[in-house]
Amino acid sequence: MRTRDVFGYSFSAIKLRKLRAALTMIGIVIGIAAIIALLSLTQGESVTITHSFEQGLSANTLVVTGQNTPLYANYTDQIMAIPSVSQDITATIPIIQQAGYLTNSSGTTMKVTLIGINFTEAEQAFPTNFASASGTIPLNPPSNAIIVGAKIGNLNSNGTIFVNAGDQLKVTTQVPIVNETYMGNVTAVFAPIGGVNFAGPSDIGVYIPINQAQAYFGTNQLSEIIVQLKSSSNGTVTTVSKAISNYFNGQVNIESATAIINTITSALSTVSAVIAGIAGISLLVAGVSIMNIMIVSMVERTREIGILKALGMKSRTVLSAFLCESAIVGLIGTLVGIGVGWGVANLYAALVNHRSQLVQVNGAAVNLAPILTPEVVILALAFGIGVSILFAMWPAWRASKLNVVEALRYE
Repeated sequence: MRTRDVFGYSFSAIKLRKLRAALTMIGIVIGIAAIIALLSLTQGESVTITHSFEQGLSANTLVVTGQNTPLYANYTDQIMAIPSVSQDITATIPIIQQAGYLTNSSGTTMKVTLIGINFTEAEQAFPTNFASASGTIPLNPPSNAIIVGAKIGNLNSNGTIFVNAGDQLKVTTQVPIVNETYMGNVTAVFAPIGGVNFAGPSDIGVYIPINQAQAYFGTNQLSEIIVQLKSSSNGTVTTVSKAISNYFNGQVNIESATAIINTITSALSTVSAVIAGIAGISLLVAGVSIMNIMIVSMVERTREIGILKALGMKSRTVLSAFLCESAIVGLIGTLVGIGVGWGVANLYAALVNHRSQLVQVNGAAVNLAPILTPEVVILALAFGIGVSILFAMWPAWRASKLNVVEALRYE
């Protein structure tokens, strides 16, 4: 029997048992839809979060924080002077951070993170992001100068103006025993940056001169030191990180943008694999269902098989016909499952994004955008059809081995 005849016979068998075939496909549709929906969402989330991080940080930046030892302002000069890597470092910027409150002229108060930084050094290190949309960034700022991120000036970018350049704000911070307060002048509002704050300016940052932060917070201890490198290559990042760690005898933590992105990507890949494995269990259930249906089909068609073999159909042709039938069921179920899964993923993403962008990372909204790659589609097709054929092998083999005389006598 020609290949075309085998397919025709298999299609005819499926059409004669439409309801049974449809019920068999449901398990495959559910399993494939679950895999497609979950993988497309996790892949989309991985790309979105990675892009968000890349927007808010520089790949050639390290952040040094104290582990078992405090950091002080003179450490910036010490890092710059480390002999083995001094040629790889372009700048070291001290940072002081502390939680505080801003109150505008209408009496509205919001909790923020106050960041003490040298405006001139920051502008040189981050010329693109440390840039104002309104007002000016003073190179020699007065002690009461304040620069706010885009989402502080325009609350969460929803049109509610909290403060404009030129306005005054009451700055309050909780220090031991008493609340310290002073009136600050907003000299600039940043242009929207987007992304997630790691080592550079952010849309939710509030920046004051570092000298003011030291006096206001009553400390010379730094929260972190930003180290800017000449190159973002993995070799330079690794070499400088090790040199700084060795210089401080391992008493500091050093983080790089590249390491954070790699960690996030690796974690999401692991989650994707686990999710795909869980969803794949439903395909195994569908495979058992296919095996059961094929056994029933074989029993029902025993006499028919006997007649076909008596007319000259070979055993391998019977085997091919049954496997072809299961492959067609698997193919149709997989294609429908891919469509359903992609639709579910987009519907879920639309609902999440519509509900005020519920997914946020470090204050930055992240829109879910499912991504369906050709690799995932090919994997789904191979898995769906493969499971269907695998679980049909035994019933098909039994059908091909039926004795002609016994099959003809079967009632």
